[in-house]
Formats: sequence, structure tokens, C-alpha cells
Amino acid sequence: MVFFFYNYYHLNFCVYTGWALLVFSIVIIFLAGYEFRMKGGTPKGKSIVHTTVFVDSGVYAVVRHPQYLGFMLFVFALVLMSQHWLSILSGVIGSALFYLDVLREEQMSVVKFDDVYERYMLEVPRLNFLLGIIKLLKRGRKG
Repeated sequence: MVFFFYNYYHLNFCVYTGWALLVFSIVIIFLAGYEFRMKGGTPKGKSIVHTTVFVDSGVYAVVRHPQYLGFMLFVFALVLMSQHWLSILSGVIGSALFYLDVLREEQMSVVKFDDVYERYMLEVPRLNFLLGIIKLLKRGRKG
């Protein structure tokens, strides 16, 4: 909808913020994919969703679900660029669906990785990037 309603209310600050957020979200998505490909133990020729090794480094040391965070920020960026109520509505629905996927992924990860993932859940926030950076810095000082 952003293409139909781009800058609907002519709030340029929202558009510029949206573009910056869009770039940030793409960087997070690619960093998460890269980390999974490098350290996730994905069998050759398979998608990164077939990860066999628990990954808690890189962007995964900051948030547990960086790809979902990236997708949610991407949606929010498009809403900021559009500023139309239909974009807001679809953005809220899309983000809620992504969040439900996050909860489902966590349940599957607890089953797959057991205590390791439960400890990870205590150390690394689900989606809060700023809190994740603060916690990462605190963990770094302790070690």
C-alpha cells in the first residue's frame, strides 16, 4: 500500500524515518541470515530453517529473533512512509502475525534445544534490540 499512499499526509519526517528504518531492518535480516548460514549447521543445499546447531552469536546475542524483528521493523517502516490508515491496519495485523510466529518458534526451540534455549531466553530479549545491547554489554563486562 505504500506505493499507492506514499507520504499520504505529507509528513516528510515520517518518510525519512521510514527509509532509515527500512535500511536498518534489511541489515538486521541479512545479518541474521548470515549468522545462521555460517554457524547454524544447515545441511548443504537446505534452507537456513533447517538449522541443526544452536546459534547465539552475532545479532542473535542481542535479540532471540532478529529476522522477525527485521520483518516487523520493515513493516513499520512502510507504514511510516505511507501514513494511511489502511497501511496502519495492515501493518498492525502483519506485525501481530509475525509475533505469533515468534511465540511458535520459541516453543519449537525449547523442545529442540531444551535447557540451552531456556538459559538463552533468560539472557537475551525476544525482540527488544536496545535492551539486548544493554544486556550484551553487561555480559561482556562480567566475562
